[in-house]
Amino acid sequence: MNNASDYGTENRHWSRLNEQAAGYWQLKFLLFLFFIFPVIILRIIAFPVGFFYFLFSKRGRIESRRYLQKIAPLVEDRKIAKRCRSFFGPLRHIVSFSLSLIEKLQSWGGKYPLKDIHFHDDDIKQLIGELEEGKGTFLVFSHLGNMELLRGLLNLGKTGVSKKIPVTAIMDKKATAYFNRMINELNPLSGMDIIGSGEINPNTAILLEERIASGGMIVIAGDRTPSGRNDKDIPITFLGKEAFFPSGAFYLASLLKAPVYFVFGLRRKELALKPEYDMHVHKSSISFDCSRKERIERSILMAHSFASYLESYCKEQPFQWYNFFNFWQEE
Repeated sequence: MNNASDYGTENRHWSRLNEQAAGYWQLKFLLFLFFIFPVIILRIIAFPVGFFYFLFSKRGRIESRRYLQKIAPLVEDRKIAKRCRSFFGPLRHIVSFSLSLIEKLQSWGGKYPLKDIHFHDDDIKQLIGELEEGKGTFLVFSHLGNMELLRGLLNLGKTGVSKKIPVTAIMDKKATAYFNRMINELNPLSGMDIIGSGEINPNTAILLEERIASGGMIVIAGDRTPSGRNDKDIPITFLGKEAFFPSGAFYLASLLKAPVYFVFGLRRKELALKPEYDMHVHKSSISFDCSRKERIERSILMAHSFASYLESYCKEQPFQWYNFFNFWQEE
């Protein structure tokens, strides 16, 4: 979230806004509370903290409402759709985000109970089977639900796979610097290897190929374009309006030719004090054994497929897509 006093231009790129969400000392204070209080107390504290941001973060309210107004007509559950249209819809959205931060700390601290994570009869068995066989995989996450939950469990070897899987995360280092620093302080053994999204070049591509070959996992967000608009970003109709999705994430998947999975971790009740999560895993059916030209075309198809899954789960749990910037780049 961001301070209202620094709302500025509404169309600034997300990567130039995230660091304003919470400075290092605010996150440090959250970490301090995490060490001294039971988790249930932190969850209770998250409610007034969310209310504080609702009151004082003008941009947070505006962008939340922009999103909720788009999705409300698409939500089948009338009660949930009514909440999206409500004046207090952004408050619910922001408090849900505050609660997710606590769960991120739990997952990276190795304290989130596995019994509260429910996998479904989708492609999770195939993913576990490939990891057990030592095959490298490429996972595409989103900012829907808690993308840190499974990533943290992967790094700590608590996923049901009999061995620890080395994880390489591709992200904007600058935009997530404070959070990454906090994770290292929380658990120096977390072992998350991070490659900056702006650092991808032929040498890093070779490195990623080696990690896939050795049975590692590459994870990347599929709903964030890199800083600075790229003419190659993929325009996709999302929640009824055109938005841009990152071409690089999906083209990288095409280059590595590893099995690609879309993963979504959704809280069953967005404001629950004792949350349980549904983990959804979908394997992409798109093959990249083709020419370079076809590879580009197929990577675009994969982006559309990912956006379709993301939209579907947003409609199911609209208050769990933690997007607080102008995703559609509207005026």
